[in-house]
Amino acid sequence: MGNYVKVVAFALVTLLAMIAANFARDIAYQVHALIVMIVAFAMFVITLRQTDEPLNAAADQNEYLDGVVRYGVIATVFWGIAGFAIGTFIAFQLAFPSLNLNFLDGIGNFGRLRPLHTSAVIFAFGGNALISTSFYVVQRTSAARLWGGNLAWWVFWGYQLVIVLAATGYLLGSTQAKEYAEPEWYTDLLLTVVWLAYLAVFLGTIIKRKQPHIYVANWFYLSFIVTVAMLHVFNNLSIPVSIFGSKSVQVFAGVQDAMTQWWYGHNAVGFFLTAGFLGMMYYFIPKQAERPVYSYKLSIIHFWALIFIYIWAGPHHLHYTALPDWASTLGMVFSIVLWMPSWGGMINGLMTLSGAWDKLRTDPVMRMLVISVGFYGMSTFEGPMMSIRAVNSLSHYTDWTIGHVHSGALGWNGMITFGALYFLVPRLWNRKGLYSLTAVSWHFWLATIGIVLYAAAMWVTGIMEGLMWREVDANGFLVNSFADTVAAKFPMYVVRGLGGILYVAGALIMAWNLWMTATRSPEKQAASAPSAIAQPAE
Repeated sequence: MGNYVKVVAFALVTLLAMIAANFARDIAYQVHALIVMIVAFAMFVITLRQTDEPLNAAADQNEYLDGVVRYGVIATVFWGIAGFAIGTFIAFQLAFPSLNLNFLDGIGNFGRLRPLHTSAVIFAFGGNALISTSFYVVQRTSAARLWGGNLAWWVFWGYQLVIVLAATGYLLGSTQAKEYAEPEWYTDLLLTVVWLAYLAVFLGTIIKRKQPHIYVANWFYLSFIVTVAMLHVFNNLSIPVSIFGSKSVQVFAGVQDAMTQWWYGHNAVGFFLTAGFLGMMYYFIPKQAERPVYSYKLSIIHFWALIFIYIWAGPHHLHYTALPDWASTLGMVFSIVLWMPSWGGMINGLMTLSGAWDKLRTDPVMRMLVISVGFYGMSTFEGPMMSIRAVNSLSHYTDWTIGHVHSGALGWNGMITFGALYFLVPRLWNRKGLYSLTAVSWHFWLATIGIVLYAAAMWVTGIMEGLMWREVDANGFLVNSFADTVAAKFPMYVVRGLGGILYVAGALIMAWNLWMTATRSPEKQAASAPSAIAQPAE
């Protein structure tokens, strides 16, 4: 009966998408309607072919649902390389403006590619990493199969559709022009449905767990899922101009809109790029080190302090604007206080290696995980410092902010994701180990040097830029024009691009290594299936 309902639903979606494409008022909406129509029709055919097949769901309940995790790992690698490559290209566009392409009414220029890059690395690469690792971790720590039957597959494929709609929308000029929240109203609605399904799968698995204890990594994952849902809904409240067009009007306006945007923007960093990835840290570092978490009590303090404080830190993005001083001061104070729980988590992650520091000499995956925690600590010190109003007056709107963001994104989010991928692939494909540890070492050093070149170049040029902007002569007139600062930054922009090339090269080596591990490595695990649900501890 369930398959017949799905067949009817997909047929209806296909029909509605055809109508939408016919009456579309802009090219982006029409392209998106056609994409939805093709996807819905493909699912209609696939589901129709499966209507008479017997259901064997009950036979699978003693196995972890790892198929969706495998697909998530593949998607993470694919979107990561795509996002890194686009980012490197637009870095060179800033150094060499002639690289700005302009065909089909703007596709290929920096303004279209920049949101494509940020969404690809944050939501496509980072989002797939979070979804796949959370599905893996919650099953192992709960001794339970993912709740909801095939709902996890709907989450995965629905999320990929959101990514494709967002990416094509940016290239075609469809955007809300809100940082980290560019997709238009119908993509936001689809993402809301997918995200609620994600919450249902994750929370349902925890509720039906066989382990009495909820491991701390699951608390971080759950807080990320719940908070991002809330942030997404409120920041994207909008009214479509037409049901057959992509353009919408924001509900909030003026300083209220700015406040809501940076409440969302900073907490997208705080919960999507921090809390979720801390869930990775609290599972994969102890597993790779084969050591328990250094202090479970500290991990609980870290969790509650982080989620309470982070939510208030957004207004520090709006110093020296129309936002009331008390609001930006509130954000500044909470940002400074945030340094303490952040470093508590960093110390907890590093001290988990107590008694196992020798692994850093022999295990390049461990090095990757540990350096990610180091970058987490550095970024969570630099961020509160930059939120101080006096420092912000120099750093804001300069490349210093870009260096700060990328030292955290490439160093913390990127490196811990790479470490998690190296941990997962041999286990998901039932191999004894990685194809080449030497390749992992090459990846580690290329990525690390690339990050240092990128971040150092942006720190230098950002501080220089801020000082040039505020330099005045004896009569109080500005000494430098904006064009002067752009010309002065050229050498550092080239260095940044070179750092990006090294980072992409490392990611390509990783993709090759993971592919060889999954397909060519001759050594497999013993007969016991790693996907069998473990019995709960007594």
